[in-house]
Amino acid sequence: MNTIDRISDNATALMHGIGVDARSAARVLATASADQKNLALISAAAALRKSAPTIIEANANDVATAVASGRPSAFIDRLKLDTKRIDAIAQSLDDIAALADPVGTVLAEWQQPNGLKFQRVRVPLGVIGIIYESRPNVTADAGALALKAGNAAILRGGSESHYSSVAIHAALVAGLRAADLPAEAIQLVPTTDRAAVGEMLKGLDGAIDVIVPRGGRSLVERVQAEARVPVFAHLEGVCHTYVDRGADMDIAVPVVLNAKMRRTGVCGATECLLVDKNADQDNLTPLVKALLDAGCEVRGDAAAQKVDPRVKAASQSDYGKEFLDAIIAVKVVDGVDEAIAHIATYGSQHTDAIITECEATAELFLNRVDSAIVLVNASTQFADGGEFGFGAEIGIATGKMHARGPVGVEQLTSFKYKVRGSGQTRPV
Repeated sequence: MNTIDRISDNATALMHGIGVDARSAARVLATASADQKNLALISAAAALRKSAPTIIEANANDVATAVASGRPSAFIDRLKLDTKRIDAIAQSLDDIAALADPVGTVLAEWQQPNGLKFQRVRVPLGVIGIIYESRPNVTADAGALALKAGNAAILRGGSESHYSSVAIHAALVAGLRAADLPAEAIQLVPTTDRAAVGEMLKGLDGAIDVIVPRGGRSLVERVQAEARVPVFAHLEGVCHTYVDRGADMDIAVPVVLNAKMRRTGVCGATECLLVDKNADQDNLTPLVKALLDAGCEVRGDAAAQKVDPRVKAASQSDYGKEFLDAIIAVKVVDGVDEAIAHIATYGSQHTDAIITECEATAELFLNRVDSAIVLVNASTQFADGGEFGFGAEIGIATGKMHARGPVGVEQLTSFKYKVRGSGQTRPV
């Protein structure tokens, strides 16, 4: 019986021990200095670069398994690592180290007439459980962001990226040890047994303060249904780009192509293109032809089908679908109001964009589209914490409690009130 088999036989005991260790590490991290946390991150980045050959070898095992099991090309792209991608992961750790430490930041302060002095101060959340699927880079990003914000992290990656995650986690542990911080500050669940996820969702006897799921609909729905602790979640990225009658097509065409085709398997990829039928010129044709010529399958309404015989008829289920592939749904709408209504019906409150030269229409779209990220004249693929200047992100939260949009270091903190007095008592 191998180690993973033995672990699977007793997931409850395993996860309870991980929770105890994480809570102990969190107490140390809560008062760790910024210099100490930054040293851990910079050392981990160096370890990642140094161990790139080992990580690539481990990743090759995961990729081979995924290919043999018939996983789609977009899935393989999310999973695959090479020297360039490993260096980008290491750079994100360096970028996180360069961020200001949020812990201890005074958010507000005031004094009451009785002389009591109040401060609202950022503090770590405590222990964060991150459950994710086929993206091995999340192992580094999630662990690093949690550490920077003074939190301990329990990472449970998917079986598809298990060997890659183990190799990356080793570099994170090397960084922690170089900074004399507990190795248990970032723990990787050493089993692919789904029972471990169930134990995390129960909260590990109070050890976990928040759960962050990052993956497909089935994972996130399970987490939201079963979690007994707070959840930062996005269900899926059904992102829209709306090309308004006032769009500059020299901007619209390359932005739409980038929004769909830069990386089709990311949650910020545009899945539905909406085009205003009221444009002075034919805006639909160049957009559809550019997508088709780039190798994208276009599923459109009657108007889109007239543009090019390669356009397939869209079914109702194509609107509101996260393809995560070189496929896009296209629909012609009667102006910005219908575009906003379509997004409200079929979107996932993740990321939506408008292409327009009309400032009033842009402001209307920005104010009325109820999504975590709303853009004007820019690709939806900017839905990324690194692009926001956050260094990295654990995910894009589409809920409205505590965190929304890219979840970076600030979003991984809470606050407490520090009150200083000089002998005040409250009157009876």
